[in-house]
Amino acid sequence: MAEIIQRDGAWAFDGTTVRITPGLHRSVPLFRQTYGEVAVPLEAVAGVVFEPERKRGRLRMRLREGADPLLQATGGRLPEPADPYRLVVDVDRAGVAEYVAEEIRRALMLDQIPKEPTKAYLLPGPPVPVSVRSSDGTVSFDGNQVRIDWADTSDRVKRATGPRIIAIGDLVQVEWLPNSGYEDGFLRFVTRETAFSKLPPEKDPYALDLWGSARRDLLTALVATAITARLPHPSTRGGGEFTDRWQPSAAVPPPADHHDVLLRRLRELGELHRDGVLTDEEFAMTKAAVLRGF
Repeated sequence: MAEIIQRDGAWAFDGTTVRITPGLHRSVPLFRQTYGEVAVPLEAVAGVVFEPERKRGRLRMRLREGADPLLQATGGRLPEPADPYRLVVDVDRAGVAEYVAEEIRRALMLDQIPKEPTKAYLLPGPPVPVSVRSSDGTVSFDGNQVRIDWADTSDRVKRATGPRIIAIGDLVQVEWLPNSGYEDGFLRFVTRETAFSKLPPEKDPYALDLWGSARRDLLTALVATAITARLPHPSTRGGGEFTDRWQPSAAVPPPADHHDVLLRRLRELGELHRDGVLTDEEFAMTKAAVLRGF
């Protein structure tokens, strides 16, 4: 057993699995504490390195492409402190950190673990049900459907449509961008019908606009990951070749369906306008965005 325990967390390697446990210190980001322990099978690891620095060093693990739904959902956009595959190491424990890294590297070599992308997720992602309260509303996922309950501060177009419920079978992709504290983020649920919509997140009833607490909004990545883990693996798209981006052409509906979707969206907007939910200006702006998207 190779193990290192730090204030930032702990890594333990038993020859087949690296168990990564977040620390309980207040300096450990809320996201890592909430995500909890991660058990990484050796076959999911592409490499590990210890990066020594003057005062502190870092253990970093690199996973094989396609092995982890968290990395797939977040697309490398997690802030570094929230990355569960990195451990801050005190300078006096640098030797232990290097030993742990070397043991993992040796096992990778002995087991001849390939570095190529995987054809299935090797980590399960967070358990369900999972629910997160964000600045734009509360999003929940029970393994079968997504539910969004809008906050009082949500755009009135969203509140007028009521709670949004989306079956997992209707989802094509989840798009996630973190709230950096300087720039808003979003969590968008892409379906066949909304794949061509270009509404801004604050107006899109299939998206959460993340503009409040960056620390709290980061937890929406839990929902994005849980859903991604249950969607078809990226290796099944694009003719079997791995891709980290959903290709719109794979979900292009027939022209007739495309036209029907456009008419339905315009009809819904017209009803909201007639009922006084949308002002003339809001209706014109939203209608223009829908038409551009189609």
